[in-house]
Amino acid sequence: MTDLGGPFKVPCMGNESKSRPHRYVLFGTTVQATKAVPGLHLVATPIGNLADITLRALEVLAGADVIACEDTRVTRKLMDRYGIATPLTPYHEHNAAEARPKLLARLAAGQAVALVSDAGTPLISDPGYKLVRAVCEAGHAVTVLPGASSVLAALSVAALPTDRFFFEGFLPAKQAARQKRLSTLANIPATLVLFESGPRVSSTLADLATIFGARPAAICRELTKLHEEVRRDDLEALARDYTGEAETRGEFVIVVAPPANVEERTDDIDVLLRQALTRVSVKEAVGEVALVTGRPRREVYQRALVLSRNANDDDE
Repeated sequence: MTDLGGPFKVPCMGNESKSRPHRYVLFGTTVQATKAVPGLHLVATPIGNLADITLRALEVLAGADVIACEDTRVTRKLMDRYGIATPLTPYHEHNAAEARPKLLARLAAGQAVALVSDAGTPLISDPGYKLVRAVCEAGHAVTVLPGASSVLAALSVAALPTDRFFFEGFLPAKQAARQKRLSTLANIPATLVLFESGPRVSSTLADLATIFGARPAAICRELTKLHEEVRRDDLEALARDYTGEAETRGEFVIVVAPPANVEERTDDIDVLLRQALTRVSVKEAVGEVALVTGRPRREVYQRALVLSRNANDDDE
């Protein structure tokens, strides 16, 4: 996989200036970008291969007044790649409360703010939704520029059903909490998509195999990067692989097939409700089960009330 373009070093711009050039470099050619319209722009960026950037994303990144990003060092690599001189400002879970008002002030002044994550689509497994909510409440425009996503990339290459999927993100780090969460996920009638780090992938696969059995799955490592690897097998076989010599360096997406007889399991909402009610309130359990089963909230709520009453009667 060959990256496009070349390494372009951008000199430090110092203070922001209206005279800053809005441009980017593509295939060695400088392209003049249009000044981005005021508002918040959610820009998807590559998940590994820097060539996986859209022309629209380059135009907005070059034309924005500022780019809010998780780690300026990571985003700077992309900016240098395409000769983009837009100032960067950090926005992440540790400084969000302090940084959000400053970004809102920029928007109120009529500026264009681009929001990016370190890789992929903003707001997927990152705290950006709080900024989007605040921007919407303030009455400013929000625009999305779709593009790379490790979730969709993994689903596409896993060779598993994609008509319905459930994105869980990262599981709890501690085994007891992780196994409890997996027990809740086991009956969801959809393909599951999980994130995991290299140091924990072996223990997570072992827990998946214990709770889900020999369900078909795929392990996607370093997607779009030089050492991309996809392993497809059942969970028990994959768990054995990753207790041996399988490579655990890099970033992982685990895709797990739906449970067998998914049509029958969809009708059995009691199992899902009982599991959910051990973790959350009745209202939250109803919303969760209605979402994953597609059943009407009123029907799920009636079943939740019956289960709650029966549980109370048993306690008396």
